[in-house]
Amino acid sequence: MTRLPILPALLVAFSLVAQEAPKVQPPAGAPTKLTLQGAIETSLKNNLQVQIAVETRDFTRAGVQIEQGAFDWNLTSGLSISKTQDGIRYQNPDGTFGKLEGTNFFRSLTVGSTKAFGWGGNLSLSYAPTYSSHAGTLYTGNTTNPYDGSFAATYTQSLLRNFGRDTTESRLIVARKSALAADLGFQKAIIDLVASTESLYWDVVFGQRNLENKQQALDLAQKQLKENQIRVQVGTLAPIEVTSSEASVAQREQDIIAAEAQLLNAKDALIRALYPSSERPAGLEMADTPSVKALEMNEAAAEKQALANRIELKSARLDLESKQILETAAANRTLPQLDAFATYNGSAASQVPSEGLAAVNKDLTKGTYPGYTVGLQFALPLQNRAARGNQAQARANRRQSELGLRDLELGITLETRQAFRNVDASAKGVAAAEKTRYFREKDLEAEQKKFENGMSTNFLVLSKQNDLDTAKSNELQSQITYAKAITALEKALGHLLEARKLEVK
Repeated sequence: MTRLPILPALLVAFSLVAQEAPKVQPPAGAPTKLTLQGAIETSLKNNLQVQIAVETRDFTRAGVQIEQGAFDWNLTSGLSISKTQDGIRYQNPDGTFGKLEGTNFFRSLTVGSTKAFGWGGNLSLSYAPTYSSHAGTLYTGNTTNPYDGSFAATYTQSLLRNFGRDTTESRLIVARKSALAADLGFQKAIIDLVASTESLYWDVVFGQRNLENKQQALDLAQKQLKENQIRVQVGTLAPIEVTSSEASVAQREQDIIAAEAQLLNAKDALIRALYPSSERPAGLEMADTPSVKALEMNEAAAEKQALANRIELKSARLDLESKQILETAAANRTLPQLDAFATYNGSAASQVPSEGLAAVNKDLTKGTYPGYTVGLQFALPLQNRAARGNQAQARANRRQSELGLRDLELGITLETRQAFRNVDASAKGVAAAEKTRYFREKDLEAEQKKFENGMSTNFLVLSKQNDLDTAKSNELQSQITYAKAITALEKALGHLLEARKLEVK
């Protein structure tokens, strides 16, 4: 079982700090307060994609056991009982004919075992005790020793083709690497899920705060409308100016309707990700907000870290190693077949019934009547086109994996650079948006004072309110963009799980 160690969060250009509200037990029926970490943990617990990834990993791991089965001991046995009758006819000296008849009884038990070894050897063992007897006039006068048996052991070792673990165990080695790749694939599924959950979480945060901003904009527009109505009543403002204020209020109400729909859609998407099949809460309220904290890391260090940590690269390297092993095995199978073998045959003397099978086994275990055979077997396919074709395919697959690994390294390098620069740009964008919003607030305050003193118009005040609403929206969007950029950078660097203090088991 693969387990990622908990590492200290690595430094990035800027790091997201989630401001978590104090945990308070909500009253019955109230929306559930949800932190970013809580959303991630709930998603990992309930998401169906995680469960699918677990089953995929277990399926691939089982492949190792399947390939190990090629080197298991195999036990074989057989039992046979036979009865045959025979007879001969003969002529007597007086010209008459006679007949001799007999019956053969035979019983045999065969127990054997075979095993293949990773270095290219095979062992075969066989134990075969027998019992035979005769009855009838055909065998009168013959001495019968019914118990007999034999033991044989043969070891065969490949010397050229199928020699060595890299060849014989190539499928097992590849299966083990596939199991490691499945573990990495499971981690990749977790990383993708965490990144997706964070994006959905920040979408809801944006929806909540955007709705608050739109409500504040409506309050300002309503306040301006009330003041204009009072001015019209006292005769200090033309009635036409009220129409502009009413239009502004109507626009703000329309914005709130759109913001509410956007928030509900974002919440539905998050709830679908967190609670795909379990009971869903009545409502959700996000407890965290993004903020910016500067840390130290340069672009070169980020690239180096990404190339060392990315799951995709680790999986690609395992794939390349597997292809190299298969290429080596394919090259070996183009060699001639040359096997050395050694056989031991132990025999027993036929035993009379009084000694029985015990005497046979005694002869076999002591090696009383041994026999030995050694030799070589050679085979050479004259064209061997199948093996050479398999070798060419294996070589092409290995080259394809090498090129794919190189292309992936270039892609990850580019992705990391872009993610790093996006974080830098979005952090600067947050600072600029905050400054813009601050000055838009001051600008509106100044315009309202001028309007109160008769030095400005209702149109300019409403324009300044629109500018402030736009600035607030841009500020909020820049903060959410920054939060998502942090997630993208941590994912690109390959330490998103460590940064979120998550373990993969």
